[in-house]
Amino acid sequence: MRFLKGRLCLIVGIASCLPASQALFLNVNDDASVRQAASQIAHQMIQFYNGNVTGATGLFPYPPYFWWESGATWGAMIDYYHYTNDSSYNDLIAQALLSQVSPTQDFMPIEQEFDLGNDDQAFWAFAAMTATERAFPLPAASTTTSWLSLAVNVFNDLVSRWDTSTCGGGLRWQIFPQNAGYDYKNMPANGALFQLSARLARYTGNQTYVSWAEKSWDWMSSIGLIDARSFNVYDGSDDTLNCTEVNHIGWTYNAGMLLAGTAYLANFTGNSTWATRNTNLLASAVQFFGPYSNATGVMYEAPCERQRTCDTDQLAFKGYLATWMGVTAQLIPDTQAAILELLAVSAEGAARSCTGVVGASNSTCGQAWWYESGWDGTSGLGQTLSALEVVQNLLSRSTAPPRVNSSVVHISNATVALSSTLSLPTATPRPTGDSPVNVGGGGGSGGKGGSGKSGAGAVRDAAAWAVGFGTVTVTVLVFGGICML
Repeated sequence: MRFLKGRLCLIVGIASCLPASQALFLNVNDDASVRQAASQIAHQMIQFYNGNVTGATGLFPYPPYFWWESGATWGAMIDYYHYTNDSSYNDLIAQALLSQVSPTQDFMPIEQEFDLGNDDQAFWAFAAMTATERAFPLPAASTTTSWLSLAVNVFNDLVSRWDTSTCGGGLRWQIFPQNAGYDYKNMPANGALFQLSARLARYTGNQTYVSWAEKSWDWMSSIGLIDARSFNVYDGSDDTLNCTEVNHIGWTYNAGMLLAGTAYLANFTGNSTWATRNTNLLASAVQFFGPYSNATGVMYEAPCERQRTCDTDQLAFKGYLATWMGVTAQLIPDTQAAILELLAVSAEGAARSCTGVVGASNSTCGQAWWYESGWDGTSGLGQTLSALEVVQNLLSRSTAPPRVNSSVVHISNATVALSSTLSLPTATPRPTGDSPVNVGGGGGSGGKGGSGKSGAGAVRDAAAWAVGFGTVTVTVLVFGGICML
């Protein structure tokens, strides 16, 4: 199926002067070409893994890669299996996931305590949930009863940590008080609870999960982590100040986390509120496409990519926005055309970045997909993971959406009060002007090195805006001639 109505957006400034043999070939309109390109990137990505050699089964080498990124990578490889039907890595993926289950069956390995935040644990749960939704095979000899049980157990861990001692609720970034960032209540932790709740709700049909999704959304909105007007998604707040000040830095994966969560809920509940929120979040996410006027439509990490200051974690963030855009396109078909247009332009840029030389290989992928010479000279797991995700999620157009199960899973200790009963501090105002994100240097949970404090810096112009119609505000997305209400 040809999904592009002509070429509405061109990548100008990403040079095509390199010999064809030095860049990854990709025809974004041809599924066979997309599968082949994804296969080449996946092969390159697995070269970063040495866990079977070092004895650190399931883990990409630390340093530089923190524990959470290993879980995220295996989740991406489950999607790779689903999108391409290539099962050659399945045994390795299953072994890796099960190696980190822990005796409590909830991805809480004691040796990772120094590195274990709520968001870190949740990324492994996302992988288990993806395995559930994509019918990924569980080894017969496993002592784990199901991938779903792992996701449910992590959900129960997260809700048990819901903290009403400050800020009217919310999850702290870190689980253990001795870890830096414990006093920071952030979007990655609370957005993860929201998305995991939404996915479990849709898969199981259990309304308790819907209640927790509503509760976490309402808390994030009331604190100011979700802008009521622009639907920009911000990083977090300091609970020592009772969350009365918000760090307005914006990362791709935070926006994507909520985008997918609202898509799952809209698909499951049929409630137009979630569909409208999804539309508004997608409109806001357009700000992460087009770092320069001559590179329109190319995804980039606004706070750090142009400055070449992204840390190891941040180099992977774009991949999760691509992942969650792909699943959104499957769950809400009305978004498919706009999403695939965005992903296609970015995937072409990513393919051009998959060149250069590392040792004897010329198949590494860079970070800056808009870079004028194709490959920007960088390489690593995060860059390769992001390239894989933006390419393989083009196949969301021709593969089955996440599956559901009619059975209902019993949840222990998960009774919640109505979200309207939350007692919340006054949200801080959004930045002045129409700025979508704070793109300054510091702070927040965008990487393990973050301080959990507010960052300062410049802001860029918004790519989405609100138009008022009487008492109704409609977010309008205009991209490449597509208008979405």
